[in-house]
Amino acid sequence: MGSTAPRRRAAPAARDSLSGLLTVCLLLRTCELKAAPPLKPNILLIMADDLGIGDLGCYGNDTLRTPNIDRLAEEGVRLTQHLAAAPLCTPSRAAFLTGRHALRSGMDATHGYRALQWNAGSGGLPQNETTFARILQQQGYATGLIGKWHQGVNCESRTDHCHHPLNHGFDEFYGMPFTLVNDCHPGRPPEVGAALRGRLWLYTQVMALGTVTVAAGKALGLISVPWKLAWGAASLVLLFFISWYASFGFVRRWNCILMRNRDVVEQPMALGSAASLLRRETLSYIERNKPGPFLLFVSLLHVHVPLVTTKEFLGKSQHGVYGDNVEEMDWLVGEILNAIERHGLKNTTLTYFTSDHGGHLEARDGGVQLGGWNGIYRGGKGMGGWEGGIRVPGIFRWPGVLPAGRVVQEPTSLMDVFPTVVRLGGGQVPHDRVIDGRNVMPLLQGEAEHSAHEFLFHYCGEFLHAARWHEKDSGKLWKIHYITPHVHPEGAGACYGRGVCPCSGPGVTHHDPPLLFDLSEDPSEARPLAPGSEPRYGAVLARVAQAVRDHRSTLSPVPPQLSPGRIAWKPWLQPCCGPFPFCSCSQEDPALRRAPSA
Repeated sequence: MGSTAPRRRAAPAARDSLSGLLTVCLLLRTCELKAAPPLKPNILLIMADDLGIGDLGCYGNDTLRTPNIDRLAEEGVRLTQHLAAAPLCTPSRAAFLTGRHALRSGMDATHGYRALQWNAGSGGLPQNETTFARILQQQGYATGLIGKWHQGVNCESRTDHCHHPLNHGFDEFYGMPFTLVNDCHPGRPPEVGAALRGRLWLYTQVMALGTVTVAAGKALGLISVPWKLAWGAASLVLLFFISWYASFGFVRRWNCILMRNRDVVEQPMALGSAASLLRRETLSYIERNKPGPFLLFVSLLHVHVPLVTTKEFLGKSQHGVYGDNVEEMDWLVGEILNAIERHGLKNTTLTYFTSDHGGHLEARDGGVQLGGWNGIYRGGKGMGGWEGGIRVPGIFRWPGVLPAGRVVQEPTSLMDVFPTVVRLGGGQVPHDRVIDGRNVMPLLQGEAEHSAHEFLFHYCGEFLHAARWHEKDSGKLWKIHYITPHVHPEGAGACYGRGVCPCSGPGVTHHDPPLLFDLSEDPSEARPLAPGSEPRYGAVLARVAQAVRDHRSTLSPVPPQLSPGRIAWKPWLQPCCGPFPFCSCSQEDPALRRAPSA
């Protein structure tokens, strides 16, 4: 039955005034009616791993098929100058989650290590950091994370889960607490700790040779050494070998695991079923939470090496196993978007797609490139401030609220997602700490002409490698490099022989004076400017230098989360199902291991 309460009507005079005002507006075209955004939209965040900006059709690739991501761009807003806050996984994701440079939370390198190395380290995203998930959780959102975390697990015991997603605002977690590495694939050469493994093996051989020499000399009466000392040396060699094997022979079993919330459900994980399982979990989450509002962060394992791809996609692309993996990723994104539409959530969901940083140029196998393409941009993953390592896809879709097909060429950051979704979810950006991100909704909707970022700063570990200045009056986009890594002169600008380029030491060049580029004219950073070619050379350097000083004055010392002591493997922190150290379980239904249909 309908309500019997009388409906209020506008007074005739009021209606006439409103009608007249609308007539004047329409005649003068000075006002525009816009649909009010729905309260507390669902928020779907999709982040690829190691994807190059040049790998997508909507960013210029005409040889890889990415129709689903391209459709997302056609129906939404595409950012052409979207920037990662760091060129490597752990710090970039920390900045994304908190809206703050990773250095502010101790989640960037201070001792050479630039990412978490073990599930059983004690470093990770500090508990006093506030993620967008925590704020939206407080606003009544259901919050879920599916996929990669790489922000730590435990602090002091195997069960404290101090760095775990559930301690950072997520109600549900299913995925890898660590990240994909070559060690996860039995057929691939080891990756984690490979250099250290080599040094330890050399030390073991030297110690073993010395012990055998001492024992032989003792047996032949050539040297006078107590047998206890000889046996002690032999025991030390044996202990050293056991430590080496335990630390590195079990990498796959200890690092490559799946968790559901706080429980390990698969150890080691079966890579061939990962895409199917993550698809299942994502679609299930959307269906269970469709009444909303929900925040779902889908942190894809694609397209990080070892590039595990199901047979339906193998050999189908023009770019080998990497291209196959990209096309499978696009299919997976399409499955998620279809689920959103199938449940009638498209118009009430803000959908966002990005990558944590640029493609990995050093990823190769026998001369075959296993990393992404960064388009016209110089450099790649891990390479400080070069555009190829930090310029990433950025696509926002919200039908009826964001204009379809809009392209924004202003500087934006992964850190901007934090204040943007916090505001949309009805929360408040924290005032007790520096937030480096800016709300981009006015820019996305066309209500703001320019980005709120005048300056952006590009770190490599604790070192400021570069800074950019968006001079809004002139439209110039200046980029200054203070430090750049040495790259192989004949190898597509990569640091071959290393996992990623270093941030400091003999592998980098300190530029004095700094390198200056005008990205508005030279986005490939191919032609550094000089006083003779740029009349404002000195003034630009001085203005950016002042901005750097102002920015650095906002930094405060914090405990380093990536120090050697915090990233070291600690057996008492190792997530494990079954008897330690063998840690073995598989709790998934075997029927779910069937490869998905393309």
